[in-house]
Amino acid sequence: MAMKIDPDVCTACGDCEPECPTVSISMKKGVVSIKASTCDECVDEGEPRCVAVCPVDCISQAA
Repeated sequence: MAMKIDPDVCTACGDCEPECPTVSISMKKGVVSIKASTCDECVDEGEPRCVAVCPVDCISQAA
């Protein structure tokens, strides 16, 4: 599985991007996205780093 960002809630603050150990988060033209093929949900770290730093709780596990 991978994480996903709810674009209706995301403020594009960018806090999550530098926290991603697999460099799966990127921002283009003010829209933040997570590349599902490389996101590993920070498996070895418990809670995903992006979730831990998101100030608006817009990141969740993809269905």
